[in-house]
Amino acid sequence: MDYFFIGDPELVTAFRFVGIGGKAVADAAEAKAAFLRITRGLDETTGVVLPGEARCRVLIITEETADWLGDLLIDWQLSDRYPLIVEIPGILGRLPGRKTLVDSIREAIGIHV
Repeated sequence: MDYFFIGDPELVTAFRFVGIGGKAVADAAEAKAAFLRITRGLDETTGVVLPGEARCRVLIITEETADWLGDLLIDWQLSDRYPLIVEIPGILGRLPGRKTLVDSIREAIGIHV
């Protein structure tokens, strides 16, 4: 499995149409369990460590899911391990106060076009 998605049920369905598996989550507890299952190969409900092929290389999550994961996500991103994390807007669009990649680049280089 190279890619996996965690987020809104509608987006899980959309990603399945293009061959990417996913897990729909409705709250922080579900998001954390799905994240640990994919990143660490750990099934929190049973405590069973999953085989390596059950893990992915790129994990796509919604901004809302990223907010639910909080420090767990930040620690993972700083760990320099796979999967790489890609955040996308949810089904309802961007969360208020979130910067786009273009906004971050413009801010970093100080040029506004």
